[in-house]
Amino acid sequence: MLWDMDGTLIDSEPLWLETELEMLARYGIELAPEVRERLVGSGLRAAAGLFQGLGVPLSVDEIIAEWTEGVIAGLSETGPVWRPGAIELLASLGEAGIPSGLVTMAVRPIADAVVGLLPEGSFAGIVAGDEVAREKPDPDPYLRGARLLGVGIADCLALEDSPTGLRAAHASGAVAIGIPHLVSLDEEPSHELWPTLAGMEADRLSERFGSLRSGGAGHGARATATGEHE
Repeated sequence: MLWDMDGTLIDSEPLWLETELEMLARYGIELAPEVRERLVGSGLRAAAGLFQGLGVPLSVDEIIAEWTEGVIAGLSETGPVWRPGAIELLASLGEAGIPSGLVTMAVRPIADAVVGLLPEGSFAGIVAGDEVAREKPDPDPYLRGARLLGVGIADCLALEDSPTGLRAAHASGAVAIGIPHLVSLDEEPSHELWPTLAGMEADRLSERFGSLRSGGAGHGARATATGEHE
């Protein structure tokens, strides 16, 4: 099982947005809605390049370092807001002996901070954005995640909330499930879209994986979190 982090496991987008807005405000730059949408699920190097294009006079590394500090500080101040059903599903997978890997474009210190808030052993491995040569939507992060778990990508189900991440998961060869949060996934390649992870547990997920892997649903199909078509 491969998990995206921001927006899929944890609702951290408000922390990112606050940090980004503080940076832009310092240079008198406004964040247009269309730019904000492009940032959702974006790799940090790509996002930092976007900020440079808006006029932020900092290097990519300086931008990412400031974001990292701000998000970790915000997480410490407010505590985690987990996405519905995510913690319960993680626990159910662990009890069933199904390993989970985290595949995030956040840098390793942020990923470690989030995973540190979970029960020990929740994730068997982490792929972070500063550890890959090619960010999402390239499939490489998900391929790395499968290798960390010691399985083939065809044996993995990946959960994503962003267009960029869902494209990466689908291109990797995993069963790609979209759980829309801040932006629509209707036009993105996927095996299925779920409205929520609430109510999902390991047995149901395994059954759904088997059906989807054998061709039980197609691009962008919608289903309930229990795997039953609406």
